[in-house]
Amino acid sequence: MSSRTPLFSGSIVALITPMDNHGEVDYDELKKLVEFHIKAGTNAIVSVGTTGESATLSIDENVKTILKTVEFAAGRIPVIAGTGANATSEAITMTKLLRDSGVAGCLSVVPYYNKPTQEGMYQHFKAIAECTDLPQILYNVPGRTGSDMKPETVARLAKIPNIVAIKEATGDVSRVKLIKQLAGEDFIFLSGDDATGLESMKLGGQGVISVTNNLAAADMAKMCKFALEGNFEEAEKINQRLMPLHRDLFIEGNPIPVKWAAYKIGLIKDPFLRLPLTVLSEQAQPKVLEALKIAGLI
Repeated sequence: MSSRTPLFSGSIVALITPMDNHGEVDYDELKKLVEFHIKAGTNAIVSVGTTGESATLSIDENVKTILKTVEFAAGRIPVIAGTGANATSEAITMTKLLRDSGVAGCLSVVPYYNKPTQEGMYQHFKAIAECTDLPQILYNVPGRTGSDMKPETVARLAKIPNIVAIKEATGDVSRVKLIKQLAGEDFIFLSGDDATGLESMKLGGQGVISVTNNLAAADMAKMCKFALEGNFEEAEKINQRLMPLHRDLFIEGNPIPVKWAAYKIGLIKDPFLRLPLTVLSEQAQPKVLEALKIAGLI
């Protein structure tokens, strides 16, 4: 197992970026969220990933939010920086800006919209990895990017020393064993799909980078701990209670539902999102509310 595995295993939150009602990042609220996750036993924080609205933050805002998250964490919890972009040069710029920031690693998404070939994906991630010593986590989410990075491409990239993990969000649990076979057992597999996260851990995945964790942090930490210990019966009990959240936090585009839910249970003061995202619709609110009730969060 990789010596870096403890940094990239268990329950990892894809953290929302709290904003005030003018759309400015609210650092006081961010500090409270970091404390919430430390107390809940979350294993690591992804700062400014997709759930953190990376697409509508400027590079300066991305970097400042990540640096503030590291500052608030104060070494008590690893912070993984979302550094993905659909332009390789921009992803490299972001990665270089975080060189001595104290982040534990970078999460970099398959370039979205421009649909690169498998060779293009390989060259993209290779170029990013070669610009830094920071550990790199690949992020494959075809439902959002329009491109699927194949396990064979992941295996090629796994040969680059500082590419150590993948966040795989296809929901296809058969990929766990396939990627492990092709990339090696010490290559870290993290689920990026809450609904199948526990199933992936049963098959050898080491954790979940989770949207649900924003709300049910203590439960997600316990579930992942049980799963890593092989106590799948206890893990399953928690997972079943959280399943409506796993499902309904995607009733509208992420992070619309999770931000509204975080506001509803008092974790943030305002559910504001930057356009083109808008607050959760009135039609969808009862479903998310019901999922929060089933999870015991309201």
